[in-house]
Amino acid sequence: MDTVKSVFCAIVPPHMLDVLAQSEDPRHHEPARRTLEHDSTLRTRRRVTTLQGTAAPTGTPSDKPQRTIYDEHHETTLPGTKVHGEGDRPSKDATVNRANAALGATFDFYLKVYGRHSIDGAGMPLNASVHYGERYDNAFWDGSQMVFGDGDGELFGDFTVSVDVIGHELTHGVTQHTANLEYYGQPGALNESLSDVFGSLIKQYSLGQTADQADWLIGQGLLGPTIHGVALRSMKAPGTAYDDPHLGKDPQPAAMDDFVRTSRDNGGVHINSGIPNHAFYLLATALGGHAWERAGQIWYSTLTGGELAADAGFADFARLTAATARSLYGEGDAVQAVLKAWHQVGVPTS
Repeated sequence: MDTVKSVFCAIVPPHMLDVLAQSEDPRHHEPARRTLEHDSTLRTRRRVTTLQGTAAPTGTPSDKPQRTIYDEHHETTLPGTKVHGEGDRPSKDATVNRANAALGATFDFYLKVYGRHSIDGAGMPLNASVHYGERYDNAFWDGSQMVFGDGDGELFGDFTVSVDVIGHELTHGVTQHTANLEYYGQPGALNESLSDVFGSLIKQYSLGQTADQADWLIGQGLLGPTIHGVALRSMKAPGTAYDDPHLGKDPQPAAMDDFVRTSRDNGGVHINSGIPNHAFYLLATALGGHAWERAGQIWYSTLTGGELAADAGFADFARLTAATARSLYGEGDAVQAVLKAWHQVGVPTS
């Protein structure tokens, strides 16, 4: 039986919370410090435990999701109290309904676009816990389920408001059950980027947007009304998502010339993910149309094709995407667009 590495993957990166934790204003530093301390504990716990792979169930997986939503009532002992099951009437709690809808949107996307039955490809139930912790400024995939904080109400709002955030976190589960990329350095940044890519595609698919209509923002709507910023990250223009006295400036690079070397955040996984993010944006907009079709298919087939090593760097992934494009679409515009996109961000493909 294979062992699947289970890592703690949260949507708000440590570098954002670090800046807030140093604020003199207790309205800012108290929730940030509490979130950082809690995330550190969870990250350590995930590092010393593993999720054991299980045999796929017999028979054909259902084409319908199996969703369960739990309410933490601001506690942190998962999963909490069950408040909504598959097929139940809408809840009076809008957060529960948003979480349930986004789990369904993610399930439908992977099934209808790529023929994948849930996160593991075998119909895995989708569980989520809402109202996690006190003013908890994050949302995360813990290796088996989704968890959502309510935010502190000032800097961050309810973490169920952005379907791309939920798609991002659930895609960590897809990566976990396929290439199982290491969560450090370039493989970790690829892991984060793949979640951003498919989180954005899930949003675009749910809205019926073409590549040129999409905003290419991750976490649009999460930042509080006083924050000078539009989202957590921008795939179109990494480094421009926010520039705020409280949060600091978005540190993401768009190309290898500005690659950030750091020991924080598992070697900058949330920062350097801007480079492959931008490559995908360039590819998708060059090909045009719906980004989940050719561009997304190339990325998905590369992730799930069995050749992407757990320790793959940017150049490894770039080379494989070019080979995948050639296999899927022949020697045409798709291959040339892939090669050009990676060249534009300074990642070699040969």
